Amino acid sequence: MKARFLLVFLVISTLLMAACGKKEIENAVNWPIKNFTATTQENKPISLKDLKGKIWISNFMFTSCPDVCPPMTSNMVKLQKMVKDEELKNVEFVSFSVDPKVDTPEVLTRYATQFGVDFKNWNFLTGYSQEFIEEYGPKNFKTIVKKMSEGNVLHQPYFYLVDQDGNIKKTYKGDQEVPFDEIINDIKTLQ
Repeated sequence: MKARFLLVFLVISTLLMAACGKKEIENAVNWPIKNFTATTQENKPISLKDLKGKIWISNFMFTSCPDVCPPMTSNMVKLQKMVKDEELKNVEFVSFSVDPKVDTPEVLTRYATQFGVDFKNWNFLTGYSQEFIEEYGPKNFKTIVKKMSEGNVLHQPYFYLVDQDGNIKKTYKGDQEVPFDEIINDIKTLQ
């Protein structure tokens, strides 16, 4: 009888300790992302399957944006440097252009170079229609994307943390008061 009680106690203790040790991202949203086909700043094709198995930080931007995009891009560069300094592996950065007709691969490359982007793990995407991105953003990222006039596209200034299976885990402010440490900790949790 004592041996049986001891065995049950050990099993329950082991299960409880295992459950306590598992870290999860606080306030995770778990939004699945549907496939997309795009072109990178290097004029190479990319799709969701190319990002499977990787953690990625994403945002929506356009190169002629007069207000939120420059600070978002600067903040993403800072985050990219933090990821490198922390030696976090298998982390990608993905920026979807919300003005794909204007933002050709060449334009995206010039824009990103101004900010000191490291292209080793950061792709700027274009090569799809305006209609596609205006539908894809809201359906997958729960964000607004709407071309208001020539040179003006309404979009939200968020960063999105995407897990290795292509699920958005969390959103963060990307233009000001960016929670850099929280993002780094959440990436570590996913790893």
